[in-house]
Amino acid sequence: MIDYPTLKIIWWVLVGVLLIGFAIMDGHDMGVGTLLPFVGKSDLERRVVLNTVGPHWEGNQVWFITGGGAIFAAWPLVYSTAFSGFYWALLAVLWALFLRPVGFDYRSKVHNPTWRSVWDWGLFIGGAVPPLIFGVAFGNLLEGVPFQFDNYMASTYSGTFWQLLNPFALLAGVVSSAMITMQGGAYLAHRTEGAVQHRAVKGAVIASIVMVVAFMAAGFWLQEIPGYRITSVIDPAALADPMGKTVVRESGAWMNNYRLQPMLWILPLLATTAALLTAALLFARRTLIAFVTSSLALVGVIGTAGASMFPFLMPSSSMPNASLTVWDSVSSHLTLGIMFWATLIFMPLIIFYTSWAYRVMRGKVTIEQIEANEHSAY
Repeated sequence: MIDYPTLKIIWWVLVGVLLIGFAIMDGHDMGVGTLLPFVGKSDLERRVVLNTVGPHWEGNQVWFITGGGAIFAAWPLVYSTAFSGFYWALLAVLWALFLRPVGFDYRSKVHNPTWRSVWDWGLFIGGAVPPLIFGVAFGNLLEGVPFQFDNYMASTYSGTFWQLLNPFALLAGVVSSAMITMQGGAYLAHRTEGAVQHRAVKGAVIASIVMVVAFMAAGFWLQEIPGYRITSVIDPAALADPMGKTVVRESGAWMNNYRLQPMLWILPLLATTAALLTAALLFARRTLIAFVTSSLALVGVIGTAGASMFPFLMPSSSMPNASLTVWDSVSSHLTLGIMFWATLIFMPLIIFYTSWAYRVMRGKVTIEQIEANEHSAY
């Protein structure tokens, strides 16, 4: 069996891969939903937009569910503490997501402009709200979350919902929203033509520029935010014990990993370069490559956040020593090992099935197709 410290690192990487997979796959669905009211000017155009993601969005939810399940199984303390601290924010995500299945299924069932317009804006909320909140959550993680443990290792969150909406966290939310909108616009440009494609390109280009500007601004700001650093000796093979270390907060601490490993600068460079390249490729109508570079930009953004925080997963601003890390907030050796081998079996199956589904249903979605399939199309 793989040793315990190695499994801890493997699961840090695997959860990162699942988050990236969620951002790329379910992210382009949400990005399309965000752009829906703006790229579709008529009912037929909006139906074209919906049918680019209609056959796939439910399957892409697998990445979301699997990512949440992996966090619960690999980092149970992180899962429970996050759901306590971000309770109302995560409920807002769930409420927004409720609008997606009913919106897709019921939107075109009734031939009424008001009915369809209401569901269009519902799908917009379902696509725009989750990325914004996830970005705000990551921004709060980088600032530190006000939680602490009692003698029974029960976590208590001492902040409020409105404290989550601080300036840096909102900037992180802009980064997240812009990159998901760029992803959706790139996908939409590849699956459509004519006026819809033109508007999708415009939306994706604007989103890519906003993402780069906000991402760079957040990077400069992050250098001034007090980060976290472990000053005590860490035993990577130790069992979960979040209180068994000493943590200090100091300005610029989130940049320590980049000083120790300069190769990590590839990640923020990838985020900015790939986003700008996406805009250029979309102008040239190289839509498939643009979707690939947009996906690489997401890898860069999420990878930058992970590399900056490592080994921290959920720092505590009210009790720094209680901060949750890769080393001390994980499940048992046996649990990580069983899940690792299960992941090796099932993740390739998910990737294979998803690839097959996209290959079978590839091609442009046109107004003519929607008119010819009036009762079966979304």
